[in-house]
Amino acid sequence: MAPRIERVVTSGTFDLDGGSWEVDNNVWVVGDDHEALVIDPAHDADAIAAAVGARRLTAIVCTHAHNDHIGAGPALAARTGAPILLHPDDTALWKQTHPDRDPDGPLADGQRLTVAGVELTVLHTPGHAPGAVCLSAPALGTVFTGDTLFAGGPGATGRSFSDFPTIVESIRDRLLTLPPDTVVRTGHGDDTTVGAEAPHLDEWIRRGH
Repeated sequence: MAPRIERVVTSGTFDLDGGSWEVDNNVWVVGDDHEALVIDPAHDADAIAAAVGARRLTAIVCTHAHNDHIGAGPALAARTGAPILLHPDDTALWKQTHPDRDPDGPLADGQRLTVAGVELTVLHTPGHAPGAVCLSAPALGTVFTGDTLFAGGPGATGRSFSDFPTIVESIRDRLLTLPPDTVVRTGHGDDTTVGAEAPHLDEWIRRGH
């Protein structure tokens, strides 16, 4: 059975700097009929576990440690035995949500994760958060960008631990260098492509998006 990508949309709140916002999150499940990997365990462990089903869960990968992307991580790990992986630069953010439970392993730039015969390469893309990463899967023609790049521009950088010049550099150097037809699967909202977003880089910089 060929590897496939499934999207699970979960709902909850994003909490940071004393504010709280209602959000819908994209949770990505990559795998085949036998094993799977979850990207961003948001809000609802039951919904994510239902999507995984009886498959072996090889890893729970967090693109960054804002609470809306990691909230269901420990519960999902407890019921599946899968390790939670996070870039160590986001440890301070992680501790805001899960002070008594550490991630199980680190993510590093260039690290390669394999599931169902598909290789996903970790790209460290700070800016939205210090430890933000994207996962490039050339065999699937896609990149999972978390909150680094959306349809229409970069992720938000107006809150703690974020920086606009840094996210622009990450997008320019790490994402817009991918093939133009690469599908960008985001942490919230609709897909886009590298080719659709690349022409707008200068506009984003002028606007200070």
